[in-house]
Amino acid sequence: MTSFDTSPQLNVWRMLLALAVVFVMLATTGWTAIRAHRGSSPLQTSLSAWQHGRIDGRALPDTGSSPGRMAEFFASLTTAQRLGLVRRYPLAVGNMNGVPVALRYRANRVALAQQREIEEKRTHDTRLSSLGQYEAGRRMHRFADLMDRERQILAFDPEGSGRIAEVFGDLDAAERISVVVPGVDTDVLTFQRSYRAYSAPVGMARSLYEAERAVDPATRTAVIAWADYTAPSGLGMEAATALRAERGAVRLDQLVRGLPGRSPVALYCHSYGSVVCGIAAPALPGRVTDIAVAGSPGMRVEKVSQLRTSARVWATRDADDWIADVPYMEVGGLGHGADPVSAEFGARVVSAAGAQGHAGYFAPGTESLRNFAEIGVGAYRAVRCAHGGHQDDACGRALSATAAA
Repeated sequence: MTSFDTSPQLNVWRMLLALAVVFVMLATTGWTAIRAHRGSSPLQTSLSAWQHGRIDGRALPDTGSSPGRMAEFFASLTTAQRLGLVRRYPLAVGNMNGVPVALRYRANRVALAQQREIEEKRTHDTRLSSLGQYEAGRRMHRFADLMDRERQILAFDPEGSGRIAEVFGDLDAAERISVVVPGVDTDVLTFQRSYRAYSAPVGMARSLYEAERAVDPATRTAVIAWADYTAPSGLGMEAATALRAERGAVRLDQLVRGLPGRSPVALYCHSYGSVVCGIAAPALPGRVTDIAVAGSPGMRVEKVSQLRTSARVWATRDADDWIADVPYMEVGGLGHGADPVSAEFGARVVSAAGAQGHAGYFAPGTESLRNFAEIGVGAYRAVRCAHGGHQDDACGRALSATAAA
């Protein structure tokens, strides 16, 4: 059983700490922490070329076309025509919602191969420092790993630290889809890890996919490791504000609206990823049935009703998670609002027993992972509440109502 200290004295101290952090950040960094990129990125270049492209004398659809319009266009093409577009515009095809997912996987393998060659050349570029050549080598090897034909890369943008998304399972045939939304310090190089594998998006998503298959082998599921937004670096100004989350929320909404079929979608939002999900919640389509947050610094609201979503909202936090010491408030744009595991917030608080801190929620054998899997397959009665499913908490009341129905 997990307990949460919400005493008035502790809240006062957290408020004072938050104000101190605000003044220190403003004094040392100001409001210009995020710099704009200059020039066109490889993805922008590919999209621009697509905009001016033609096939058999007809113009290609606008890159901003709806997923439905894009799907209709690709359905009208022959196999040879589709593969021709992949070769000519790999980054564009690999990142446009509505393009058949198998074609996106193929296009992104082509794009990764091209970017791997670029990074290989940079490893020998004498204009770069030894550190620059080393970093180029790291990216080269990561791109090579991602090119494996067994991997299903749904999105890839090499610009800056990189954005990427990978699918586990058959997305076209899935009866239920889960999306893992990670937090700070997520990029192409940290997308997967050998050490502490379950703290990285690939490890989280693969673990959830295997857990869903274990709790319900009969349900066809797919899980997306979604690092296709620019996450904050470290725990500075960017992580304390919602700017990166606002941009990520737009991309998350576009992802969900572009998914094939009509299967229910569950979001699993870790740490700063829960800020992204909180901001996205009001605009998300109805097929998003569940939003689960773990180790959350807040969702930019004071209570569940302010999310304006029909989705069930779940929350969990391990007793040893350091995020509990973050001030749960918002002052002058800094901070992310109320604590999602507090009774006042109104989420369905589930057990995270065994998670062991901030990065362990998707580790095999934890109750948090098992609960996530049960939510993912729609087995809500099997979810274990943080407080034992008592009638006086939101989780317990919800599960009791489900059982009665």
